[in-house]
Amino acid sequence: MILSKEVLLKEWSKTYNTNGKPDWSHIFPFYSEEIIFQDSIQKIVGKTEFVDMCNRLTKRCKELKMDILNISQSENIIFFEWKMTMMFKKFPSTPLLGSTRLTIDSKGLIIEQRDYYDLWGDIFNNIPHFNNLYRKFLKNKFG
Repeated sequence: MILSKEVLLKEWSKTYNTNGKPDWSHIFPFYSEEIIFQDSIQKIVGKTEFVDMCNRLTKRCKELKMDILNISQSENIIFFEWKMTMMFKKFPSTPLLGSTRLTIDSKGLIIEQRDYYDLWGDIFNNIPHFNNLYRKFLKNKFG
């Protein structure tokens, strides 16, 4: 099956549910063995390492869900916006807003995935009183 925005929307919606841990096993075949994954905290090269990262995230979360908000495709690039909510064992649920750019190789597999999100801003927004201090600090230092 060749990855398109329609296939992505259908298959990725099976990955997450509202009452349990995610299962990525059915989407791993869409990834190249040479996948390069990068986000705000890490860069991972290779499918084995990518699968291991997904499994670590599953272990850390009591529950995880993702809603795909918008999706577009231009030739070999699929870009989508999402809202991911992670429920940890000892902390309140944490919604993260972000986007993902997928690059598809000539075989139709994902060769590169780049996730964009503001990890600390979204986490700090959920901490009463600290959220205002954090936003004030950012405004004072960065405009």
